[in-house]
Amino acid sequence: MSNTGRSVLIVGQGGREHALAWKLKQQGSVDRIMVAPGNAGIAQIAECFAVSPTDLDGQVALAKREKPDLVLVAPDDPLALGLVDRMQEAGFRAFGPTARAARIESSKSYAKRLMADAGVPTAAFETFTDADSAKRYITNAPHRVVVKASGLAAGKGAIVPKTKDDALAAVHAMMVERAFGSAGDEVIVEEFMEGEEASLFVISDGHTFRTFVPAQDHKPVYDGDTGPNTGGMGAYAPAPVMTPELVSDVCERIVQPTLEAMRSDGSEYKGILYVGLMMTSEGPKVVEMNSRWGDPEAQIVLPLLETDLLGLMDAAVDGTLDAIDIEERDEAAVIVMLASGGYPDAYQKGFPISGLDAVADRPGVVVFHSGTALRNGEYVTNGGRVLGVTAVAPDIETAIHRAYDAVGDIHFEGMHYRRDIGHRALKRLSNKGT
Repeated sequence: MSNTGRSVLIVGQGGREHALAWKLKQQGSVDRIMVAPGNAGIAQIAECFAVSPTDLDGQVALAKREKPDLVLVAPDDPLALGLVDRMQEAGFRAFGPTARAARIESSKSYAKRLMADAGVPTAAFETFTDADSAKRYITNAPHRVVVKASGLAAGKGAIVPKTKDDALAAVHAMMVERAFGSAGDEVIVEEFMEGEEASLFVISDGHTFRTFVPAQDHKPVYDGDTGPNTGGMGAYAPAPVMTPELVSDVCERIVQPTLEAMRSDGSEYKGILYVGLMMTSEGPKVVEMNSRWGDPEAQIVLPLLETDLLGLMDAAVDGTLDAIDIEERDEAAVIVMLASGGYPDAYQKGFPISGLDAVADRPGVVVFHSGTALRNGEYVTNGGRVLGVTAVAPDIETAIHRAYDAVGDIHFEGMHYRRDIGHRALKRLSNKGT
């Protein structure tokens, strides 16, 4: 399909959407980029429209008015609600899985059963819709457990308790106190897996798939992977824990069987599939699967992408991905997330942000806005995760230094961030050299 005069509507408002808009603009394949609702940073490179991602009627009405050639539905909630289905019904080409296919993320119980039936390696598990039953199971379990809300919980629905009492408390919080609302109607209790995590992103047209550079996210809020889970405090790519041999193994034993199983049950998967992995002593196992680009991993994988992003999405929609290979820069990327004071719990908004002009002059560095607003011509904080500072360099160590040097330029009241992003990569590469 010709890219001449093309326009794209991106649905979403965070750092991932900023990175997607930035990549499309950088590659020059799109003449008009629209984002709904977007944020203050995105508004510098794209047209923003004040329509909520979950306002399906509003998004369809916007598309009918602006007539984009492609609609990219980026976040999990509108995918789960069926925005891709609605856009297709309205006659638009939409990139992303249908609501039925997006169950791979919106229903962890569906995902676990699908993987079990397909023989995809993942942690042993049980599902519960009753708190007392879940608590009895945990009390009698001979192994450490992880407790997960089955539904969507903004990346915070997986609790890794250190003790059985903590696990029982997690079930109580989800199912009785309704900490995650209806996402906790059903809870998964699974066996705790030992190992190192990695993220593998896949683009699929339902039959053919291609993989991107493997990454590693940092979910816990504090250094040393301590504290509660967040939406992600930083990430890096490539992740040295994922060797080319392991990527091939994951494709053969995890990705291919999952896509085949989804096709068989009428849930053909088109779009980005996130495969969250644990490198266990028994080989790679699935931690979870998501139906979209991760945030913040998108902000490091996309800067390394050389292949035309619009062309990849077109091929996924049209079923022609077998004609495209993914090419990426032979470099490394690191992102450090700058968060509001108190995040991931309660936090205040509206604090002025300084230093962004200084960062803009740094080579190899780009700042993606996650939660910002513009007030009287000044950027202010408007979310839990405020900014993502991404650096690209020839190697991970240099990228880490570049990212943290740039972080030093930025300030807002209460700002906090992890100071050890990439620590596993540095340790692994250090051991390799000895």
